[in-house]
Amino acid sequence: HVQLVESGGASVQVGGSLRLSCVTSASAIRTGCMAWFRQTPGKEREVVASIDTGGMRTLYADSVKGRFTISRDSAKNRLYLQMSSLKPEDTAMYYCAATGPDFAFTLEMRYFSYWGQGTQVTVS
Repeated sequence: HVQLVESGGASVQVGGSLRLSCVTSASAIRTGCMAWFRQTPGKEREVVASIDTGGMRTLYADSVKGRFTISRDSAKNRLYLQMSSLKPEDTAMYYCAATGPDFAFTLEMRYFSYWGQGTQVTVS
């Protein structure tokens, strides 16, 4: 079982930057592919960015390309999301997720078995 805990959410101004962190209870191999998702009230959860087990491949939602960067530090069992040029539409609860060892790289939410509790980002 993999436990995930996010941190770093805050209220920021439009155009500002923020870095989210997620600490995992397991190694990169056991954690597998990791991703950030976000959700606002009344809307479906959507993928923001995904990174493979080795930290070499990444994928981003079109809405955040060029503004957000996902990375992972396997030595520290941490996942990051660097967000810049923030917009009001980035306001959401952000969740860290992991697939476990069965998937090396994916964007499909159904394959993510482990989730954090979320951290709130508000841009105004």
